[in-house]
Amino acid sequence: MEEKSFATFGDSNKEVWTVSRIGRLPIEIPKGVEVKVTPDNVVTVKGAKGTLERKFPPIVNVEVKDNQVIVTRKGDDKEEKAMHGTTRAIIANMIKGVTEGFEKVLEIVGIGYRAAKQGKKLVLNVGYSHPVEIEEEPGIEIIVEGNNKIIVRGADKEKVGQVAANIRRVREPDAYQGKGIRYADEVVRLKEGKTGKK
Repeated sequence: MEEKSFATFGDSNKEVWTVSRIGRLPIEIPKGVEVKVTPDNVVTVKGAKGTLERKFPPIVNVEVKDNQVIVTRKGDDKEEKAMHGTTRAIIANMIKGVTEGFEKVLEIVGIGYRAAKQGKKLVLNVGYSHPVEIEEEPGIEIIVEGNNKIIVRGADKEKVGQVAANIRRVREPDAYQGKGIRYADEVVRLKEGKTGKK
């Protein structure tokens, strides 16, 4: 079953019902992973790839029982049902993060465009008058393969995604030639230049 890591608060009751139904599924705790929950709903997950901590709102209840994480909600209104599934998905991602980790792969396209690592800094030469430097954040590893492939890895799915988005934002793909920084699986739709029109 595909899990949703977000909740929709629009007019679709079916969407909220689906997220709520996912919220009822217990999460198995793998071997080597420790999950703790404080009385004020702070969940800490510790594993081989690090430790993640997140505080959840009081409208949901998180408990560890029989080597499983079980998420329940206090009521049945729309927001509580949506948060039920969202909380469950976030905790599942936390457990996956400390066991397997997450990664985003980016590619640099353009003649003379390149990336390099200097210590803990990612250095991008992407057409500006000066290189752009990005410092690695705690819990995030940035790897450069060759001079045009960037891999962002970490245990926190949201942080990995944000760092990758920040790197892409340095030089987003050009709409006409496609030059710039893109995700490896991204399809860039190019616009037709004026000279190409009849």
